[in-house]
Amino acid sequence: MKLHLVPARQGTQWVKLGIQTFFRQPLALAGLFFMFLAVVSLVNMVPLIGNIVAMTLLPGATLGLMAASREAGDGKFPMPTMLLSGFRAGRKELNAMLTLGGLYTLSLMLVLGLSALIDGGKFAKLYLGGASMTADILQESDFQWAVLVSTALYIPVSLLFWHAPALVHWHGASPIKSLFFSFVACVRNIGAFTVYSLTWLGVFMLVSIVVSIIAALTGSVELVATLMYPAAIILAAMFFTSIYFTFRDNFEPDLGDAP
Repeated sequence: MKLHLVPARQGTQWVKLGIQTFFRQPLALAGLFFMFLAVVSLVNMVPLIGNIVAMTLLPGATLGLMAASREAGDGKFPMPTMLLSGFRAGRKELNAMLTLGGLYTLSLMLVLGLSALIDGGKFAKLYLGGASMTADILQESDFQWAVLVSTALYIPVSLLFWHAPALVHWHGASPIKSLFFSFVACVRNIGAFTVYSLTWLGVFMLVSIVVSIIAALTGSVELVATLMYPAAIILAAMFFTSIYFTFRDNFEPDLGDAP
């Protein structure tokens, strides 16, 4: 496993590749992302343990979307079974993916627990679906601080798990080793990831502005809601498609299964 160092401008290229690859198989990739959301939502509805199970399955499910992106990039049609790629490659990989999921769940619960020390658990309840967002909550300073602190704490968690599922699946790395190399790769290529994040932020903002202009020209407020939901789904699907390319360019391909 050899780490590649890439220039900062590669971040823009990752976004471009994600969008281009999505349009190679738009129905398949959008459908797989919608299935991903549906499964997570259904699991979240299970009383008591739903949130925990959903978070535990998230790394493996994300790997499934990456595998689908790889298929689409190779000109193939990604089948729905691609979502299970991280869970059906053998008992060893299954255990590794579930271990990653458990570590991710513990990390996220730690972040939410620390945020609860600031606002008494308001942000944590909202995140876990135990409360509804209101204008009053958004205006409370302790809630705002909890959101800021949680965001700052989640960044290193994201770096740890960004490449980890792919390293387990395509390089056979152990969970701990995959977390270590994922973090190192993201830090060493922080310029590219910064440009990548800012570019996606710009894309999301641009689409929001276009939708708002269309609504303003038509004079229909309802049109904003009608257009924004499918637009958000498509943009999110494109974003998840682009994640595979951040992995592909950060690591030397495995000789047995070169991504």
